[in-house]
Amino acid sequence: MSQPIYKRVLLKASGEALMGSQGFGIDVTVADRIASDIAKARAMGVEVGVVVGGGNIFRGVAVASKGGDRVTGDHMGMLGTVINALALATSLRKLDIDTVVLSAISMPEICESFSQRATLYHLSLGRVVIFAGGTGNPFFTTDSAAALRAAEIGAEAIFKGTQVDGIYSADPKKVPDAERFDHLTHSQVLEKGLAVMDVAAVALARENSIPIIVFSIHEEGGFAEILTGGGRKTIVSDN
Repeated sequence: MSQPIYKRVLLKASGEALMGSQGFGIDVTVADRIASDIAKARAMGVEVGVVVGGGNIFRGVAVASKGGDRVTGDHMGMLGTVINALALATSLRKLDIDTVVLSAISMPEICESFSQRATLYHLSLGRVVIFAGGTGNPFFTTDSAAALRAAEIGAEAIFKGTQVDGIYSADPKKVPDAERFDHLTHSQVLEKGLAVMDVAAVALARENSIPIIVFSIHEEGGFAEILTGGGRKTIVSDN
């Protein structure tokens, strides 16, 4: 088995990825496949933290766009991420992968509360740590949560699993001749306004010198392949 380039990484998976081809909710088959990819990374000795979005269940901005309270909407979205985190943890445990869910919102009957110390302890024991509840604050996306948690745990890279195999100048599904990038700096992503992660997330990754690796979450085995230096991806780094 090839040796991994990274020892500790943060995987950001969107809620839409868990939805699969369904219009709503969680496709268990997809959750199981993502769990299998994470299990392959663990088999290589890579420590993995995961931030999962909640867009397949609820988006806080949807409330605000219709005149509702944004804070309440974002809290509802955070609960959606907890549901997704529990589903992904279930898929990992079916593979006998020791997994813990840490939530930014305290709900002790369901999962443990997040702290940096608890996270580092669980990672040291070889557990996959799934971060739920975003940052625990309204007005911040789960992309920002991914960059924040990556910085807190000293992750060597953020793996952003998307619907496409890298970063393009426009949505390749809508613009067939969109330019694809193999490598960009954090500043170039911000200057070009590329829809990779939100501005706060990219800026935080830049400030902490954390590369962002964008790849297709739907490519089975892609996560493990990229961990060893192969695969199709776009790397955002200042090196």
